[in-house]
Amino acid sequence: MTTSNIPVISLAGTPQEVGPAIDAACREHGFFAIVEHGVSEAVVDNAWIATRQFFDLPVEAKLAARHPDPGHPYGYFPAGKEALAASRGEITPPDIKESFNLAPPPHHRDGTGRFGGVARIWPAAPAGFAAAWTAYYDELFALSQRLLSLFAVGLGVAPDLFLSRTTEHLSALRGLNYPPLMQPAAAGQLRAGAHSDYGTLTVLLPGSGLGGLEVQDRNGRWMPVQPVTGAFVVNVGDMMQRWTNDQWRSTLHRVVVPPDAQERRQSMAFFHQPNWDAKISTIETCIDANHPARYDTVLAGPWLEAKFDAASNGSSS
Repeated sequence: MTTSNIPVISLAGTPQEVGPAIDAACREHGFFAIVEHGVSEAVVDNAWIATRQFFDLPVEAKLAARHPDPGHPYGYFPAGKEALAASRGEITPPDIKESFNLAPPPHHRDGTGRFGGVARIWPAAPAGFAAAWTAYYDELFALSQRLLSLFAVGLGVAPDLFLSRTTEHLSALRGLNYPPLMQPAAAGQLRAGAHSDYGTLTVLLPGSGLGGLEVQDRNGRWMPVQPVTGAFVVNVGDMMQRWTNDQWRSTLHRVVVPPDAQERRQSMAFFHQPNWDAKISTIETCIDANHPARYDTVLAGPWLEAKFDAASNGSSS
């Protein structure tokens, strides 16, 4: 079944049914929606409401949850602090969005003490925010691990190929608010500039509205992805494209400015990232005479750091 230009896959089937369906979707689209995923509706609703309440706070209250180091990847990011298109070398005005980013569990460390091994930042309000986000983070990580197991089935590799590299994963949860436009967007300015994600996979809970997610197809056309009730949108990132020797697509996507400048949009994105020192080498089943290995081995953590810094430094404010 397809809708809004990407496949919709039920996770209720057997791994032998679901794995090949995911493999086909990742080869053709790099994006798919999942239904019957088992994530608690109450957990989703609580996190969504808490996120909305946080973004409704006065800016001074939100800024209290901003880390004093502007290069710190977690906490509150006001509008104008990121230009995602810069992660692929494109210079654009800052994205029209604000975000709140949650770190991985504090005992998950890296060699820099920047992306792992850091205390989680929590806003003082609304009440219950930390509990709601912790529950959502934990459920989304469990879902991501399940998806990685299905990835392995689809690719015909050992079941623990991906899972063995996530014992101290550096996955992050991001809440995003796209506010109404107070003035016309600048030339080339979007709510989120065209980019591909950096890690293994992203699980997105999208909001409704017309100023939403678009993905680029193989012909370079931008196609809207409208939310499916009860579904998450999943896409593979640059790291997984490297891992699969370009057999799976890390697809460009963006969030466009809506026709109605007063439309507000919200979303929540879980970015799965392996251990800092996980070695990402081309999967053997993705190499053959027609597809020689295209990439050298990289470490997952430094890969993430370079991509994050490019996007953060691409902002002009």
